[in-house]
Amino acid sequence: MSKVPAAENTLRVLAYLGAQRGPAPAAAIASALGLPRSTVYHLLAVLTEHGFVLHFPEARRYGLGVAAYELSSAFSRQQPLSRLGRPIVAALVDAIGESGHVAVLHGRDVVYIVEERAPRRPRLVTDVGVRLPAHLTASGRALLATLPREQLRALYPDSGAFEDRTGSGPHSYAELRRVVTESRERGYATEDGDVTPGFASVAVSVRDHAGWPAAGIAVTFPRDNVPAEGWDALAARVREAAAELSRRIRGS
Repeated sequence: MSKVPAAENTLRVLAYLGAQRGPAPAAAIASALGLPRSTVYHLLAVLTEHGFVLHFPEARRYGLGVAAYELSSAFSRQQPLSRLGRPIVAALVDAIGESGHVAVLHGRDVVYIVEERAPRRPRLVTDVGVRLPAHLTASGRALLATLPREQLRALYPDSGAFEDRTGSGPHSYAELRRVVTESRERGYATEDGDVTPGFASVAVSVRDHAGWPAAGIAVTFPRDNVPAEGWDALAARVREAAAELSRRIRGS
């Protein structure tokens, strides 16, 4: 249980509203979050007063306000992870001659925040801002492998949580558990044709000061360029880059 439940519930309300396609009624928020309606109304009142939530009285619904948008814009402007990660990934790409990127976990997706394409390498689907299913990507698998089992299960409660792109990759929680366990034991995650046929990736998670996964660094390459026996050496270079980004995040 949180030591500051009011703060946690406030953040949960904001996160819920941010995940909706439009404004939501207070009753739906309370039901989705398992909170008393009175608590939700109190939180919404405070958030509305400070501009983080807008109340639409005719529709009896609530949506995100201008203050929430300003926070999002501030993060986009500051781009701390991308600023720290871009030179590290650029150096990695120069050293190995394959494309690299940094991604962060957002629910069951990863969002790419850095993309460095190696010379004479084809354009990939992992442009900055692109979202892909975490369970199909090497970066996502590296990040999922660091999560507690209960959190992983909550993200993937049933087969409907498993989006498919190429017909390969895990399609059930049991299959995903095997994938992330192998990644954890091996020390890096892989994917081979699960995102784009003919391309493979290796990735390592980046830990923050508390030991939680802040991002994943990966390199993607044409499958024929790197034989499977060379993936360990490639992953070792990615691990060095991940360790450096982790060090910079911690400010050490």
